[in-house]
Amino acid sequence: QVRLVESGGRLVQAGDSLRLSCAVSGQTLSSFIMGWFRQAPGKQREFVAAISWSSDSPWYGDAAKGRFTIARDIAKNVGFLQMNRLTPEDAATYYCAISLDGAITAPSSYSYWGRGTQVTVSS
Repeated sequence: QVRLVESGGRLVQAGDSLRLSCAVSGQTLSSFIMGWFRQAPGKQREFVAAISWSSDSPWYGDAAKGRFTIARDIAKNVGFLQMNRLTPEDAATYYCAISLDGAITAPSSYSYWGRGTQVTVSS
C-alpha cells in the first residue's frame, strides 16, 4: 500500500507564493507519475501538474503554466508544487496522487490519493 500526505496549504494573499509538499511512504515504487489536482467547492477535480518520478519530466495544466513548478526529491520521497502569483481562482483543496499506468491528466487513472491540503487566497 502507498500513503500520500500533503502539506503546506494555508491562507495567503493574492500575489503570494506557496509551496506544497507530498510525502510518499509505504510500498516502494520505482516508476510512477505523481500528479497534483485541485478541487474547489462545486467544481470538478482539475489537473494541475504532474511529474515522472524516474525521468523528472513535468506536465502542466493550463492554470499552472507559467506560474507553478512541479518537482520531486527522490532521496526524501517527497514531491513539491511551487505556486507563484496566486489568485483567488487558485483557492481549492490540493491533492497529490500517483498513477502507475503512465496516464497524466485523468483523475481516474490515479491509484493512490492523499487527503488534500487547503489553499485559500484572499483578494
